[in-house]
Amino acid sequence: MNALPRLLAATLLAATAAAAQAKLNVVATLPDFAAIAREIGGDQVKVTSLALGTEDPHFVDAKPSFIRLLNQADVLIEGGAELEIGWLPPLVDSARNRRIIKGGPGRVDASQGIRLLEVPTGPITRAQGDIHAAGNPHYTLDPLNGKIVARNLCDCFCRLDEANCATYQRNLQTFTERLDAKVAEWMKLMAPLKGAKLLTYHKNFVYLAERFGLTVAGEIEPKPGIEPSPTHIKELIQRLRGTGVKLVLYEPNRSARTPEYVASSIGAKAVMIPALIGGHPRAGDYIAYFDYVTGELRRAAGADAPP
Repeated sequence: MNALPRLLAATLLAATAAAAQAKLNVVATLPDFAAIAREIGGDQVKVTSLALGTEDPHFVDAKPSFIRLLNQADVLIEGGAELEIGWLPPLVDSARNRRIIKGGPGRVDASQGIRLLEVPTGPITRAQGDIHAAGNPHYTLDPLNGKIVARNLCDCFCRLDEANCATYQRNLQTFTERLDAKVAEWMKLMAPLKGAKLLTYHKNFVYLAERFGLTVAGEIEPKPGIEPSPTHIKELIQRLRGTGVKLVLYEPNRSARTPEYVASSIGAKAVMIPALIGGHPRAGDYIAYFDYVTGELRRAAGADAPP
């Protein structure tokens, strides 16, 4: 074999090897979906989250670099339920990637199959604040919904990469089993807090509260997405005094000043709880997130003793 055929053969082998090793390029709108995608995809996927864990998912800073990421994506995972409606559609339009447009083979609505809470009834107007017609979109804060998201991602990865479908399915089974075991552990840890009343800054934590038997007594925001005025805060404190609210939850993208003032005024404890994975260094993946959050809630409520 002379030099030219040898060179062509080597090039063909290299191209074949590269194709075999190609990873699905996955872009997730939020770190919660990115974390679950890594669990299911393992070494077969490259995953990027557009939002940071410390950002408000409703108002992500849409950077020009996101357009390039979306243009090269094989998969786009969105939360659905209008969670990213204020910033994602223009980015997808600008990316000009048919794989990830609505109805495209790589577009995943992670909310498929999830029972959404707080679905509004009757007409919806902007006067009601940031209301989502499909229901509350913060469903990943119920850990059991993570299993549904994982199945949605497994289905997509198998559809696009049949050669590695068995791997994705094994990873799904492993993740599901780990999550089931951890949910049983978290339920025991949170049992002493069952029935505890919470005040939250935004309507982020209704799924977390429902899963662990907590009661959301209200929000600091007068309406979803509307910042409170001093008059509203005064009225809120008057309404909540003597109601037994124990904890005031706020996210890392909020100033602690107002939640701490409200908490001190009603005899409660203010605690920063991230609403997204990565919102705290100890909440770096889906299971670590709930390990951290359940621990922080127990600590803030004075339930540190083993159950």
